[in-house]
Amino acid sequence: QVQLVESGGGLVQPGGSLRLSCTASGSGSSITAMGWYRQAPGKERELVAVTSGGSTNYADSVKGRFTIYGDNAKNTVYLQMSSLRPEDTAVYYCNARARSRVGIYWDYWGQGSQVTVSS
Repeated sequence: QVQLVESGGGLVQPGGSLRLSCTASGSGSSITAMGWYRQAPGKERELVAVTSGGSTNYADSVKGRFTIYGDNAKNTVYLQMSSLRPEDTAVYYCNARARSRVGIYWDYWGQGSQVTVSS
């Protein structure tokens, strides 16, 4: 019902910036929230940022450095990452929560984007 395609991952130096994009497509569902998660090898997946109803929330570890925003006309959500640290290295996953036509909520995931912060 909903397909998420990510782009923008790569390798950056500490202190650098990177922007991830996630474009949603599909019919029959309405997206109620979108966010970004990340997972490093051997660690649990963690919430990075989420936006819903015009509000945003961030993990404490990224506050002041990351910004989540969207372009409704393009059905796209972005994660602007600045002042990147080696600890930010992870696979980043786009997430969308959608309400089906019968009123059931589902979570959908992008394919994952590798972000590596290293000198």
